[in-house]
This record gives sequence, structure tokens and C-alpha cells, in this order.
Amino acid sequence: MRTDYHNHLERGTLTLDYLKEFTDEAAAKGIQHFGISEHAYHFYQTKNILSNPWVDERRYYDMKDYVSLFHQAWNQGIDVKMSIEMDYTPGRHAEMKSFIDTYDFDYVIGSIHWVDDFGIDLKEYLHEWDKRNVNEVYEHYFDQVVTLAQSNLFDIVGHLDLVKIFKYVPDDEEFLMKQYDRATDALAQSKTCVEISTAGLRKPVGELYPDERLLKLCHQKNIPIVLSSDAHVPGDVGADYDQAVALAKRVGYTSLMTFSKGERKEVPLD
Repeated sequence: MRTDYHNHLERGTLTLDYLKEFTDEAAAKGIQHFGISEHAYHFYQTKNILSNPWVDERRYYDMKDYVSLFHQAWNQGIDVKMSIEMDYTPGRHAEMKSFIDTYDFDYVIGSIHWVDDFGIDLKEYLHEWDKRNVNEVYEHYFDQVVTLAQSNLFDIVGHLDLVKIFKYVPDDEEFLMKQYDRATDALAQSKTCVEISTAGLRKPVGELYPDERLLKLCHQKNIPIVLSSDAHVPGDVGADYDQAVALAKRVGYTSLMTFSKGERKEVPLD
């Protein structure tokens, strides 16, 4: 079984023709469970959850159009899961829950892109890394991973160690492993799955998310996984899955989790 649950239409249009470019690519690559999970910050309905100048310039969708697109697809027999990728925002648990509960998502991805006012994965904020203490950024980032898991709002945590995207990584391995350990402890006590994401291979870090040491801890603590490409263009759907599957097997995984209308089912990786 292959899944690809993390994909975006934002570089194109919310149209059936553009969506079909993604679903056709998924079918060609043998991906049986495919979903679109647009960034929640693009939608007018999330302004009360996350708002800052960078985000507000990119808020231009309405959820009614998004939901309508999936109904068009389903009416034509296209098997695509409806999801959202929500920026986990501390202090906005009630607002996030209200938004999630309003829509009939197949699953919901929670991700961390902001540490306070610092957009950790944005090129516009790259210069900030040299001004900040890397250990402090990592500690605050994984603080959010812990509370994201404890919120139990999300089915999947996106790109678990996205914080490494620009190759800023603590030199102190003991410190780093402590962050990994507490994050996986929290995830193990939640419903949240971890994605093996090939997106990191297309980023400056040039690695899968998550780090193999981190994924080993996930496996040891029985945290389920999914496979994702985080494709922003159709051609990246299912990209580099040979590496993702090899990593999963290397640390001991033999199964994946699948989702449909909030229901989950464990299936064999092969």
C-alpha cells in the first residue's frame, strides 16, 4: 500500500482540471490513498487562528469553494481525500477545533512553521537563523510538537523535523536526542501519526523528514506512519518513494495508516 496525504493546489487553481493532474499522477505511480491538504492559512475562515503580515497577504480562498471542488471530484468518481494542513498555533486550540469540526475532513494534518514570529522554513526569514540561538529555536519548536500532540486535534503531524530545513542543526547530539525523545513520548500518547515526507529531499537540507534517529524512536514507541510527498506541483506526487519506503523498513515499520472520513485503518506497507 502507498499513501500520499500531503499535497497542495496553491500554485495552480481550485479547479477540477488542476486537481485531476494530481490524481492522475498518483494513479500512475500506484498510490492507492491520495489526498489534498491545502494550507489552512489561505482560507478566510482561519483568520482568527493565525494572522501575521506574511500569512495575511496569502489569505485568498473560501472554504465553500474548496469543499465544492471535492464534491465535484467525488461526483465524477475521482477518489481523493479532503484534508487541510493547519499551522498548529499555541493558544488557539478552541479556534482550531471549531474549524476542524466544521468540515467533513478525511483527516487533518498539523504542522509547525512558526516559532513565535519566526517563519522557520521561509526564505524571507532565512537571515534570522544567524541571529538566533539554534538550540533555543529547536527547544521552542519541539515544545510545540509536544503540545500539538497533547491537543489530539490532528491525525498526522507534518514534516516532524521541518526545523532542520536550512541545515541549522544543534551540534550537541545529546540535546537533540532529548528533543526527539520528548516529542515522541507525547506523540505516542496521542492519536497523531507521523509522515515520512520526501519533501526534504527537494529542500536545502536534502534529507527525508524525519531524521532516521527520530523515526526509530517513533517505531520503538509504536507511533503509526503514513507516506507523503508534500507536492506543490503534480510531478512531485509520490516523488522519491523508494527512499521513503527504504527508510520505513530500515527502522522496522511493516505497516501504514490510512484514513477515510476520520476513520483509520492499518494496512501492510507491502
